[in-house]
Amino acid sequence: MEKLGKKPNSKNLDLNNCALSAADITELASLLPFLPELEEISLSWNGCVGGTLKALTVHLHHVNLLKVLRLNNCRLTAEDVISLGEAFEIVSQLEELDLSWNSNIGGKLSLLTKKLQEGCKLKCLKITDCNLTAKDGESLAELLNVTPNLEVLDLSINKNIGCSMKVIAQDLKNVPGLKELNLHMCGLKQDSLQGLDTALQHLAELRKLDISCNREIGGGFKASTAHLASLKNLEVLDLHQCCVTEEDMTVLSQVIPLLSSLQELNLSSNKNVGLSSDPLLGRLRFLPKLKSVTISNCGLGEESLSSLAEAALHLPELEILDLSWNKCVGGNLKLLLGALKLATEIQVFRLSSCNLVAEDLALLTSLRQDGHLARLQKLDLSYNNNISDEGWAVFCQGLGAFKELSELDVSLRPSSCRDCGPWFRELLAALALLPALVELGMQRWTLSESQRKQMEGFNQDNKRNIRFDC
Repeated sequence: MEKLGKKPNSKNLDLNNCALSAADITELASLLPFLPELEEISLSWNGCVGGTLKALTVHLHHVNLLKVLRLNNCRLTAEDVISLGEAFEIVSQLEELDLSWNSNIGGKLSLLTKKLQEGCKLKCLKITDCNLTAKDGESLAELLNVTPNLEVLDLSINKNIGCSMKVIAQDLKNVPGLKELNLHMCGLKQDSLQGLDTALQHLAELRKLDISCNREIGGGFKASTAHLASLKNLEVLDLHQCCVTEEDMTVLSQVIPLLSSLQELNLSSNKNVGLSSDPLLGRLRFLPKLKSVTISNCGLGEESLSSLAEAALHLPELEILDLSWNKCVGGNLKLLLGALKLATEIQVFRLSSCNLVAEDLALLTSLRQDGHLARLQKLDLSYNNNISDEGWAVFCQGLGAFKELSELDVSLRPSSCRDCGPWFRELLAALALLPALVELGMQRWTLSESQRKQMEGFNQDNKRNIRFDC
């Protein structure tokens, strides 16, 4: 451990991203007899682990208290999967297994799952981006029959698993304690959404549901939300980039406000959120526990922005608000004035590509000067090319009041390039008053040689990341 620059720990062997060699794996295996208390092994991001795992697994009987095994991005082979399967008969206490980003696992998952014993203690299984096939989906369904304690199942970025989702969904009833289900970018279709909805009635403990980036489920919500509203413990719902239709929005407007424990809602890149006549955004007032609302690129209009502003008055715990890529915000930020005054917990505010004007920036600075937005840490104003030099100057003059700010982005659009102008002096003065700032985006702003040197002087301790490229 000392050789690899790590601190020894008798219970946790963390060798993530250590450029391990095959010889290192053999040496590691020889140490296991001397680590009887070991509970966690993390070998992730070590490509040379692939093809050598058997040298390690044959010694796992020495660490029969092992609870966590992380092997993501290790270039695992079919032989490694077989070795892992055999190890399951030894490590009976295993609770967490992470095999993510091992593309060779695809089509071979049965070599692992068929070795699982009845009553397996596995609580967390992550198989992100492993090139899983329809056959693997059937293996996963069988796994659900022998893992009654499963709490986390992450199958994200496996585009071919969607055609097996109906089969998997049928066996989700066998894991009633499931708390997180991640099906991001899994190639789900409308019929698989229906099967999933049927399974939700058995998942009363579910806290997180991510079915984002499944474009073909658009139009399926109107027939597949009968049990979604029953998830009284659901805290995170991610539906971004799902091509929801206006009919879907009608149903979601009725169902989402019933999720009384919801804390995070992501509806981004669904244009019909803004175009729909149904008042989903206005009904967010019934979700007072909401901490994060992400509705970037949702085609919002002035009416929907007003509905959101009114609802936000009833969201006292709001910490993150993302309105990026909604052009209607420009010139209309004042509609959110009341909500922003009450948003005492707001920490992240994203307004990228919102057609902002000088008046909007002046509003932000005046809010802070009046004592609001005191906890703001991340502010994204990028891709707002319409703001005048005078507007940037006013903003920079008041910027120093944002004492908690750690990230600020004022970059221009990729196709642009523009001189910094006289407001650069105001920016430098403000930066000296922001000790927490570690990230500053200024891409496509042209800096003179003198301005570059001044910026480098501000960052002389190299603790800040300042991005500019013109």
